[in-house]
Amino acid sequence: MSGGRVPIRHSLVTRLLITSVLIAVAAIAATAWLATRTATRAISQEQGRSLAENTSVYDLLVAHAASHPDWSGVQPLIEQRAEELDRRITLMTEDRAVIADTTPGPPPQHARPAAVVDPLNLDLGLTGGTDRIDRRAVGPFRLSAADRAAQRAAAGERLSCLRRSGSDGRIEEQPNGRADVVLTTADPWELLSRCGEAAETVTRSEVTALRSLGTLAGRCLGLDQKAQRLEVLPDFSAYLVAVPSDERFDRGATSARVDAAGTARIDSCVEKSRRTLLQPYVAPAVLLFITAPGSGADQSTFTMSGANTIRIVTVTGAVLVATIIVTVLVGRRLVRPLRALTDAVDRQRAAPVSAPDEIGRLARALNDSIHRRDRAEAQRRAMVSDVAHELRTPLTNIRSWLEAAQDDLAPTDAQLLSLLHEEAVLLQHIIDDLTDLAAADAGTLRIHPEPTYVRDVLTQVVESHRGTAQVAGVVLSTQLRDDPVLPADPVRLRQIVGNLVSNAIRYTPPGGTVTVGAYDSTITVRDTGVGIAAENLPKIFDRFWRADESRNRATGGSGLGLAITQHLVGAHGGTLTAQSTLGEGSLFTVWLPDAGAGAAGQAGSTPGPAT
Repeated sequence: MSGGRVPIRHSLVTRLLITSVLIAVAAIAATAWLATRTATRAISQEQGRSLAENTSVYDLLVAHAASHPDWSGVQPLIEQRAEELDRRITLMTEDRAVIADTTPGPPPQHARPAAVVDPLNLDLGLTGGTDRIDRRAVGPFRLSAADRAAQRAAAGERLSCLRRSGSDGRIEEQPNGRADVVLTTADPWELLSRCGEAAETVTRSEVTALRSLGTLAGRCLGLDQKAQRLEVLPDFSAYLVAVPSDERFDRGATSARVDAAGTARIDSCVEKSRRTLLQPYVAPAVLLFITAPGSGADQSTFTMSGANTIRIVTVTGAVLVATIIVTVLVGRRLVRPLRALTDAVDRQRAAPVSAPDEIGRLARALNDSIHRRDRAEAQRRAMVSDVAHELRTPLTNIRSWLEAAQDDLAPTDAQLLSLLHEEAVLLQHIIDDLTDLAAADAGTLRIHPEPTYVRDVLTQVVESHRGTAQVAGVVLSTQLRDDPVLPADPVRLRQIVGNLVSNAIRYTPPGGTVTVGAYDSTITVRDTGVGIAAENLPKIFDRFWRADESRNRATGGSGLGLAITQHLVGAHGGTLTAQSTLGEGSLFTVWLPDAGAGAAGQAGSTPGPAT
């Protein structure tokens, strides 16, 4: 398989990136458009709602201030309203002294007030009207119970007259107690012509207050009280009357003509004087703060309305559907070659290689994998056959001797038991080797490294094999340059060296030598045996491979020793290499990392045999 990089123009990543960018651009554009339109509308709606909430609280407090001379009873009122709106309501004087607060804690000293609550100087931006003085601030202009009853009786007569004439209306009582008829089905002129105009005469309850108001307003205008005076009607309209005049408030009395500028000045003075008269009857002006609950921060949170939420969901859904469609179309084109690869793998045949991109590289990798799998399958079958052959021989021998003993063809003496014991030991040796290989293949082969004196390990191995070497007529010796200390598993290290020494003794003829050496991080086992042919040298670490084609135990063991040794060396993080010359001998070299390199503590992938 070629290891070169795929050109950018053919790269699957490039195509996916371009597709993703196009989808992202479309989504961002749609989202930006929707956010611009929706955010503007949402902010306007939420600001309007916030203003409506502020107006409702403001009107509630103005009504309280207009009917109470102080703020002593306002706490329950604002607590109930704050709970309904989930807001914090705070009232302060103009010098920021707290009068009432719905939430304990530091007051919003530095926040901007939502409004100034003053029934004598209304915030026209919140009320939407034109009158600066709240209608509910009546003070001394409130009618007595008798005058109130008379007003309502007169209004009832007018309403009865109106209904007899075929029209209809309702009685509305003003805050000061005056009663008026409001038409609901007829023109106002019809009421005047049929049932008479509502009386605008001053009641006994209003005489003193209206005269005081006229006097104060006259002083404001700078009138000569001996020549003129200002008459104020119950609706607080006023006109100049020449003196002497009738003491009754008679609209037919002689009045002075006033131009538009003079009328505006009269209205201003009446309003100013009215504030003076009402001041003792209303609560003083306070600062109103409407903030987030539990804090002193200004209320600035906007909640998306249902309509805007639906718009966002609709557009987002449309973008999502478009994204899905584009992704499906592009994905089908990209997945088509992957399906071809899947079919090829399912049919156990080579995959077609057509595109020069990542999919093409994947196809080549799959083809290589199929070839490797075929080779591994062949090796597995050969290994199964080898295992069966290796186990069959000792089991056949044991069975033959036992059957012979059962038929009284062989005596059950010590010689028979010795033969059976040898075959059982051989069988156990093969099973142990297979167990180690299985653990290495499964990745469960574990070692326990500790500082190990290599000289001691090699001495123990040599002494344990000295008897075998003497029987074979081989001289076994050591050649230790120093006493290295390596991080290794002592038991496994003895197994490594023991396998190499045993293998060297087996293939060394009588009169030969086997030398075990060590220096630094290297252990060597050299023999003067038959050697290994160059074409067979790469195979010596394969399982069940032996130099003799007859697979005779007289010239070789189970064929697993060197394979196990290589796995054990690899588990230590080291390497095992072999050099050999046919007819002269072989040299096996084990290199183990020292403490600075850090020996591996777990079985991993082992290096292949050196060639």
